[in-house]
Amino acid sequence: MSARRRPGPAAIRAKGWFAAHRWLLARRAAQLGFLALFLGGPLLGVWIVKGTLATSLTLGVLPLSDPFIVLQSLVARHVPETAALLGAAIVLAAYALLRGRLFCAWVCPVNVVTDGAAALRRRLGWRDGVRLDRRLRLVVLAGALLASAVGGSIAWELVNPVTMTHRALVFGSSLTWGLAWSVVAAVFLFDLAVAPRGWCGALCPVGAFYGLIGRWGRVRVGAPRRAACDHCQDCFAVCPEPHVITPSLKNPDSDLILSRDCTACGRCVDVCPQSVFVLGVGRQGPAAGAAPLRQGDLP
Repeated sequence: MSARRRPGPAAIRAKGWFAAHRWLLARRAAQLGFLALFLGGPLLGVWIVKGTLATSLTLGVLPLSDPFIVLQSLVARHVPETAALLGAAIVLAAYALLRGRLFCAWVCPVNVVTDGAAALRRRLGWRDGVRLDRRLRLVVLAGALLASAVGGSIAWELVNPVTMTHRALVFGSSLTWGLAWSVVAAVFLFDLAVAPRGWCGALCPVGAFYGLIGRWGRVRVGAPRRAACDHCQDCFAVCPEPHVITPSLKNPDSDLILSRDCTACGRCVDVCPQSVFVLGVGRQGPAAGAAPLRQGDLP
């Protein structure tokens, strides 16, 4: 980040407050909306969705299952019910078509926690921390599958903060609340005091899994106005995976962010005072010949 300023104020001056927070507000609305669908039954008796992010049934018809949980179940030699397999296939197809790590930015409840830790680090001016290799999450992913196979159980669910948090929010007892908040606090403190963006960026196997299945998803960030970039680096400061940005600014063949690590959170779009970036639907395929995004590709 530039020594001149925090990311955000320059974009507010250039575009206005709403435009400088547009995608952040949309993500928070989506996260709250998904949670509200699950809470409608327990709190209001309106059972639009029954279950949690692990497995659910929408309107009594549509099954949805976390494909990573189903995969762990399969390697543990526990064959899920047909509805769970169908639900996992539906979720896999959706994220493969769109972008795997949309889950991380737009659905996952832990995203609010890690975003909060990152924002507090920026406000405190903390720049130092342990820099973990992002490939480590693939090692954790493989380890979770191996542990499931050896132990005969869905190993990662014993410590998974995503499903623990969601289960506590939807069906929380005092015990589940205590466990969930302990894990959430540990994730927050780890990102804040130890490794910046370390949980999602280098450890979480759920994000690693969704990244693998959504490599060619059509929801992308592009930089059609990259010639206007003034190198303020505000986009790098707010991006949860900043290594994905450089190719969109420097690649002569395409202005699209093609990395599977991109979560399509839209924060680079928000904080750029020069409106370099847009979030929308781009063509599939390699960088060569890929078409840039257009401002009107998404509302």
